[in-house]
Amino acid sequence: MARDEELKERWNLVVDKLSKQFAEGDVLDLDAIIYLIGIQELGQLERKFKKDDKLDLMHIAICKLLVPYGYYEFDFVDEEGWPHYIIKEQLPTLKAGEQSVLMKEAIVNYFLETEYIN
Repeated sequence: MARDEELKERWNLVVDKLSKQFAEGDVLDLDAIIYLIGIQELGQLERKFKKDDKLDLMHIAICKLLVPYGYYEFDFVDEEGWPHYIIKEQLPTLKAGEQSVLMKEAIVNYFLETEYIN
């Protein structure tokens, strides 16, 4: 199977599975999935988040997702339990479609690694 086809198939599996689990079947978009990963990485699942927290959660997720690509490195967890990352390498300038593909690939790899999908 071609790499693009495999990514598309796995991405659809992630979207389908998460949508059924967290959105009562409504289709989650890329940002919603990034947000869910941020909550997972923070580990404070029962907490209610403010708008600013939501952006921070998405930042945590993006950092975590891009660690394997060498762009970020985990640094420490602060006294409130929030993980912090340092930039290892600046992200290259990517077109919107390229950004989307990179994030989808990183998300698929994250869920393969956590064995949420196989």
